[in-house]
Amino acid sequence: MTQTNVTTQVLYPAMRYRDAHAAIDWLERAFGFERQAVYDGPDNTVAHAQLLFNGGLIMLGSSRPNHDDYPVRTPEEVGGLSGSVYAYAADPDALCARAKAAGARIARELADTEYGSREFSVYDCDGHYWTFGTYRP
Repeated sequence: MTQTNVTTQVLYPAMRYRDAHAAIDWLERAFGFERQAVYDGPDNTVAHAQLLFNGGLIMLGSSRPNHDDYPVRTPEEVGGLSGSVYAYAADPDALCARAKAAGARIARELADTEYGSREFSVYDCDGHYWTFGTYRP
């Protein structure tokens, strides 16, 4: 595989999904992610995928708890959350409406924060917790 840098970031969130193909479709529909690369695995799984959002990139693949040595699991598999992702969104109002239209379960409604951000939090189709807002560390 030829390596091509597509972002300037140095940290890349990586997640697993029960049905990674369906999750990719949902992330595109709900949040506007764009496929950068999708590598199929056996039995209709995703071995590795890269999705772009607002200049950043996440990596994901199908959950394979008994088939590999990468110990990342879905929230359902671990019985809860162990982390979350915060993503900058220039227009969180429009993104929140888009997420709701795609059936996202809103965890924290769109609001202005005491630290000057406008943001909302949501569970994705597999229960991963995301916050989208105008805060830029």
